[in-house]
Amino acid sequence: MAVIHLNAAVRKSRISKNIYGHFSEHLGRCIYNGLYVGEDSPIPNVSGMRTDLVEALKRIRVPVLRWPGGCFADEYHWLDGVGPKESRKKMINTHWGGVVEDNSFGTHEFLEFCRQVGCEPYINGNVGSGTVREMSEWMEYMTFDGVSPMAELRAQNGHPAPWKVKYFGVGNENWGCGGNMRPEFYADQYRRYQTYVRNYGDNKVFRIACGPNADDYEWMDTVMKLAGPYMDGISLHYYTVPGPDWQHKTSATCFDREIYYRTLFRAARMEELVTRHSEIMDRYDPQKRVALVVDEWGTWYDVEPGTNPGFLYQQNTMRDAMVAALTLNILNEHSSRVRMANIAQMVNVLQAVILTEGERMLLTPTYHIFDLYQHHQDADLIDCHIDCGQAGVLDGERVAELSASASVDADGLLHLTAANLSADGSCPVAVNLAGFAAKTVSARILAGEIGAHNTFEQPEAVKIAPFDGVSLEGGQVTFTLPPCSAAEITLAE
Repeated sequence: MAVIHLNAAVRKSRISKNIYGHFSEHLGRCIYNGLYVGEDSPIPNVSGMRTDLVEALKRIRVPVLRWPGGCFADEYHWLDGVGPKESRKKMINTHWGGVVEDNSFGTHEFLEFCRQVGCEPYINGNVGSGTVREMSEWMEYMTFDGVSPMAELRAQNGHPAPWKVKYFGVGNENWGCGGNMRPEFYADQYRRYQTYVRNYGDNKVFRIACGPNADDYEWMDTVMKLAGPYMDGISLHYYTVPGPDWQHKTSATCFDREIYYRTLFRAARMEELVTRHSEIMDRYDPQKRVALVVDEWGTWYDVEPGTNPGFLYQQNTMRDAMVAALTLNILNEHSSRVRMANIAQMVNVLQAVILTEGERMLLTPTYHIFDLYQHHQDADLIDCHIDCGQAGVLDGERVAELSASASVDADGLLHLTAANLSADGSCPVAVNLAGFAAKTVSARILAGEIGAHNTFEQPEAVKIAPFDGVSLEGGQVTFTLPPCSAAEITLAE
């Protein structure tokens, strides 16, 4: 039996709602024929934004959305995406699929989408091929409330009032597709560019620097040392790739138990990465003023057969749900430093929470994990210790059988999220409670075979169900998680 020890009297940190953020890029069908179908589409929409998708995202309380990339941001010039749509510049999306980008979804459309969903915009600026002036004028265009050329242009384009844009990324993957820079050079570039990303009126910008790829600790150390005082956050990118290399990433749906456990083993590396990068940040920022922003994470497999390789369209199974559950539990536990994360990506790309095909839409198992975990948003992380065994096939690729985290929300409810990562057996769990006199308990669960997934023919093959097998007696909660499952247990005093 696995044992979880919870002490609600020990409040460790606030779990920022932004840990449950998302990422949308001009990539494949994420934007076009994904979240944006156009005003003239027969698919129900408001100002071109797909209505059923917006409603689904509102149900999981999406807090923040990153846009326009990703590598696309490194060649995006925002002026191409404003003004009358018929006169907007067309370009080839050289990063993703070689298709024509007509810029019909630009700044106004993105901020309208965020308004409909009710989330904060996180805009990524172009350092790789853009200019300081271009980035400065973009912020002026969006947020300045006064007399200026950019404010006048915004009004001419139909939006006299400024928007609020809090989160702004100064560059993306500048160690790679964003310019192949060395950390010293990027740090100096960051210091220069961010100077002109100005605060206008009461719009206070949270400036996010480009951080490392996975375990590039030298990048983190150098950029924090040279530019730490000038940033509010620094990014980290890490993808879970179960294949032998990036050219052979393996199938999203055809895999065995060995590949299943390898995927989870590699996803669990997020713990090591966040811990070690946080230690470096602590040397330069012991007060934890600067947030670690994990603004690209998720699984990356071979594309679905017959689809454009540059569109990165992949199915989403219970394996992905377990990756999401494990990752979010890790990020919750590190919420004193991690204050934003953005799964890649929102719709039709990589580990998407929603897939669409024409008029049809489905919610993936990963979506349901975000549903189960949503009550951690802005709740207080409480002390959580787990005693459990390991699961796996190969000795070098075993994972902890049980992953969990717990918080107390503003209403005083305690939420425990627990995932049985084992594909081979049920996991009996006993939860010892301290500092919380629970009187009632309720629960929901997501469970299925490791390859179980939703299709457009069977869109609800995998979905959340009530979890009735939870008992509360004498300050202890007990339940048994079936293989490959995740549950939310809610306790009230």
